[in-house]
Amino acid sequence: MRVQKLSLLAVTAVAGLSLAACQGGDTSSSDAGDSSSPSSASSPSSTSQGSDGSGASGGKGAPTASRTGGAMASACTTSQLAFSTSGGMAEGTLIVNLKNTGSATCSLKGFPGADLKSKDGTVSAQRSKLAAPLVSVKPGEETRFTLHYPPNNSGGSGETFTGLVVTPPNETHSRTLPVSINVPVSDGSGPAVTVDPVGTGK
Repeated sequence: MRVQKLSLLAVTAVAGLSLAACQGGDTSSSDAGDSSSPSSASSPSSTSQGSDGSGASGGKGAPTASRTGGAMASACTTSQLAFSTSGGMAEGTLIVNLKNTGSATCSLKGFPGADLKSKDGTVSAQRSKLAAPLVSVKPGEETRFTLHYPPNNSGGSGETFTGLVVTPPNETHSRTLPVSINVPVSDGSGPAVTVDPVGTGK
């Protein structure tokens, strides 16, 4: 994925730390309606649907996937996952939910690609220092990961991201979710946008 460095928002080593999972992501999405317009943006505290039109809800109804130390099932593909977002427990966090809509158990391990898009460009989230568990996701179950960003408490207008491009671990196909994430304008010395591995959310 081509990463453009924002002129207003300097995130340290954005281009150098682009996630491997996101290489070529948004140009090869299997979903024809992948792009999300700013008018459909939702706040981080509300649940939003993935562009595949699924109705997965964050933390409601769907059982949670389990971590496993056994044999790995086939890797979950983007096409068999439904994507949604929900507000994190702390300010500056967004939960991204991944629900298995296929007919067989699949597995996920690693960091997702997470790219925030605004009118000024794209910022790729840096990987956190958390270890990535192996997560087994049965049909109808869901797992999740957390995106961390500096909330804008500066009193200024900041920079608003209206799209989040998500690429599951070891995948090249992406989904774009509508979001409304406002961060302060920074000279690069402030905290960066980071992402946790799949299976380490709330």
